[in-house]
Amino acid sequence: MDQYYRKPHRHARNVDLTRDKRAQRVLVHGLADLCPFFEKLEVWMEVLSYPEDDIFAVRIAAYEAMKNAFEHGNRSDLSKIIDFRYLVTLDEVMLEVEDQGHGFDPAQVPDPLGQENLDWSKGCGLFLMRTEMTWVRFNHTGNRVTLCKQRSK
Repeated sequence: MDQYYRKPHRHARNVDLTRDKRAQRVLVHGLADLCPFFEKLEVWMEVLSYPEDDIFAVRIAAYEAMKNAFEHGNRSDLSKIIDFRYLVTLDEVMLEVEDQGHGFDPAQVPDPLGQENLDWSKGCGLFLMRTEMTWVRFNHTGNRVTLCKQRSK
């Protein structure tokens, strides 16, 4: 499991939604600001007839990415901003979450399924993002994550 947990998906590609004019941008300070965003994202996915499983997967991964950005990146500081971009197309949903923190090395996050880690939750958010999405990529600094969910067949 450890190898799967850290291995990049073969279809992962370098994406920068800051450069895509089609991407929507939302600036939030905390988790309480997320409800309108989630509703809008789900409506877009429903309009494009995404399966319920895909909508659920994106909801879980987006929440975990935002939660990690708020708690770990911005250290729960409501004066700091989380920059969230998203793009929903017929084929895939792209999400990008960037915090104002110093970043981290995702390879150093322990595997939450490792025997030594079963009694605590460190790494669960990252694990959920990686299992629910088609691929997950971090920038070099580790303060921006890009997630992709390709439409299920």
